[in-house]
Amino acid sequence: MSSLTVALLIFGLCYLLIMTERLHKTIVALSGAALMIVFGVVSQDEAFYSHEFGVDYNVVFLLIGMMVIVNIVRETGLFEVLAIWAAQRADAKPFRLLVLLALLTAAQSAMLDNVTTVLLMAPVTLAIAKRLELDPIPFLLTGALASNIGGTATLVGDPPNIMIASKAELTYLDFLFVMGPIVIVIMAVFVGALWLIFGRSMTVEPHLREAVLALSSREAVPDTAFLRRCLFLLVVVNVGFCLHSLVHLEPATIALLGASLFMLIGHARRKPEDAEELTYLAEVEWKTIFFFIGLFILVGGLVKVGVIRYLADQLVAVTSGNLAGSTMAVLWGSAALSAVVDNIPYVAAMNPLIIDLARSLHPEITDYVALVHQPDIIPLWWALALGACLGGNGTIIGASANVVIVDIARRAGYRITFWQFLKFGFPVMVGSVALSALYLWLLFLR
Repeated sequence: MSSLTVALLIFGLCYLLIMTERLHKTIVALSGAALMIVFGVVSQDEAFYSHEFGVDYNVVFLLIGMMVIVNIVRETGLFEVLAIWAAQRADAKPFRLLVLLALLTAAQSAMLDNVTTVLLMAPVTLAIAKRLELDPIPFLLTGALASNIGGTATLVGDPPNIMIASKAELTYLDFLFVMGPIVIVIMAVFVGALWLIFGRSMTVEPHLREAVLALSSREAVPDTAFLRRCLFLLVVVNVGFCLHSLVHLEPATIALLGASLFMLIGHARRKPEDAEELTYLAEVEWKTIFFFIGLFILVGGLVKVGVIRYLADQLVAVTSGNLAGSTMAVLWGSAALSAVVDNIPYVAAMNPLIIDLARSLHPEITDYVALVHQPDIIPLWWALALGACLGGNGTIIGASANVVIVDIARRAGYRITFWQFLKFGFPVMVGSVALSALYLWLLFLR
């Protein structure tokens, strides 16, 4: 059998097992990755060292660093304080609370990135749900979807945007001015949809509501000095994320540096008999980390044999020469593919394709910036960004934030299945991409 056939069989079988949940998704992903190497679809060097076909260590170490930080910050009571604040601002009414958390999550995702945001917001959500005796699953699902929507708005909100901005010579303000308005519209419609789904069904017992409104956030903080130190470090880490391109450090490096500093201050306040216990590392969601490692190698195999590039070629070739058709094909095709495979390798395959298309349409233009900013090329970049980012809401493995939320829920004792996520996330994906299609048509194509 050819490498193409083997890669498709391995990926298809793994995806089927993940959907049916017959085996834990981490076991499936690692087994599939091992088979990709054993059958020679990717070599061992490519799986572990290739930027194009292997593990994306920036994502892996960003997750590890932020998980360590979250585990230490949890000890300060900060998440309880935020939970009480949010509940009281929402008057302890569950739907208001759902909307407030969704808006906070979307805003933070635009400033940071969606994975970091859900790592910070999920503990807050769980704390609120526990206080009000609410089912946290609707809140967690809403948080995952809102993080992917919010991350679409800016250059730093989602990794595909960073990749597209680099190739298309687009700035932070370009993303903010073009993507910001449609993200606001999508969030407004999303909130309306939440009202239709949950608005009338969410109730809280009056005595629980009164108890939450009477809470004092100060009582949730056992050590004020430790909280202040952690808050200072959180600010430093977040500023580092915002300025990472200026200081020439990857977000993963900033997260690891931050985690090291957090462990130092956490270690300093421990009792001598507990000093050797590195529980911060033991509490990292290692199942999630190894799932991503396996998934990167699985998708890398598809990239290596040309499946992703072939699909990307077909998206553009079907309507080549027709700007409206090409834009819609890139938008909807990117959304569909990003719901199934990680959007990072997909965007890596699409970027050079759009550049090649620009060169074939404008052979007379030698200046690169002028070439990629042609009026018949610019809409394709925005279609790619919107499709790749919003498509992640389609399935449970469509975006890193989804996987993280599901594993945090599992650890807290709540199970979110593949189909449960699909039932909620897929309509949101379709609706948001439809709004994006209308927006692109009004902005560039009419």
